Amino acid sequence: MAVSRRALLRGGLTVTAVGALGASVPIVAGASSAVDRPQMYGCDEWGARPPNGTIEVLDRTPTYIVVHHTAGGNSQDLSLEHAFEISRGIQNFHMDDRGWVDSGQQFTNSRGGHITEGRHRSLEILDGGTQHVMGAHVGNHNSETIGIENEGLYSSVDVTPELWDSLVQLVAYMAQQYSVTPDLIRGHRDFNATECPGEVLYGRLPELREAVGAVLGLRVTHPETWPLLRPGDRGAKVLAAQHLLRAQGALVEADGVFGPATFAAVQGMSVAYEPCYASRVADESGFVGAPTWERLVRTVRAGENSEAGRAARALLGDRGRSDRVIDLAEWRRLLG
Repeated sequence: MAVSRRALLRGGLTVTAVGALGASVPIVAGASSAVDRPQMYGCDEWGARPPNGTIEVLDRTPTYIVVHHTAGGNSQDLSLEHAFEISRGIQNFHMDDRGWVDSGQQFTNSRGGHITEGRHRSLEILDGGTQHVMGAHVGNHNSETIGIENEGLYSSVDVTPELWDSLVQLVAYMAQQYSVTPDLIRGHRDFNATECPGEVLYGRLPELREAVGAVLGLRVTHPETWPLLRPGDRGAKVLAAQHLLRAQGALVEADGVFGPATFAAVQGMSVAYEPCYASRVADESGFVGAPTWERLVRTVRAGENSEAGRAARALLGDRGRSDRVIDLAEWRRLLG
C-alpha cells in the first residue's frame, strides 16, 4: 500500500525527504504529536475589504514556506488593534497601489505576535491541508510558496520575542499541515534579488528551521543558498560578480567594489526585478541575488582564460587546480 509523504510526517515514521537543493532530511520515528493551531485572526475579524476578484485555490500544496518582512516601521505598539491596522494597511496598498485582487501574502505576523489572515480563504485552506491559496509575494514562484509577512524592518535590528515565538508556531503548523520539511523554510531573497526579510531575520532562518524541526521531531539540514550583494559591498564575491557581468558584455570595472557602475550593469540584465511587495522600499533593482547568479554563472574550468574563469579564480584563490570544473552546484557552494 502506498503511504503519502503527509501520512509519514504526521505519523512519525522514518523516511528521508529530499529538498530542492538535494538536502536530505531524515524524518525520525516517534515524532512529536500534532502541532496545535496557533491563534489566528481571519479577514472578517480585522476588517478586511472583500477581494475585487476571484481568489485562486490550487489543488496542490505549497512546496516552500517563505519568510518576509514588511520593510516598514518597527512599531512599539504590540496591541491586537495595531496588528489589525497593519493588515488593513497592507491590503489597501496591495489592492489600491499594486492593483491586486487582495493582500499578496497568505498571513501577517505582527511585532506583538498576533497572526492575521492575509489573502482571503488562506486560513480555511491551510486548516484543510490539501490545497493552496495562490498569493502574490514571491515573483515567479507564487504557485509553490506560502508566505508570511512579518511586521517591521530587520536589516539591522532583531525581531521582538513575541514575533519570533508566533513565527515559530505558525511555521510549525504550516509545515505540519503541508508536510513541508524544515529545509524548505526559506526567505524571500532565496527566490528574488531583494533585501527581504532583512539581514538579521534572514540570518535567523537556520535557527527557525531548528526550532520547527524540534517541534515536529525532525533532524534538520540547511540548504545552500546564493548570497545577496548590494551597493557598498566589497570583496571576492563582488569581484566574481563583476567578472561574470563582464562575460555578459557589461562595461564594468572588476575592482571588487559594488558601486554605481555595478548596480547599473545588473539593472541592464534581462532578469525580472521582483521586489519586496509588502510596502514601499528603496530601489533594489540592481542587487545581485538568487536569480541574478543563476543568470550569470556557467560551467567553467577554473584555469580558463575567460571572464568566467577569472570569476572562479577570484573565489578559489590558491585552493583550486586549473582543471577544476565549476558547475552550478559548485558556484553556489563557493559563493555561499
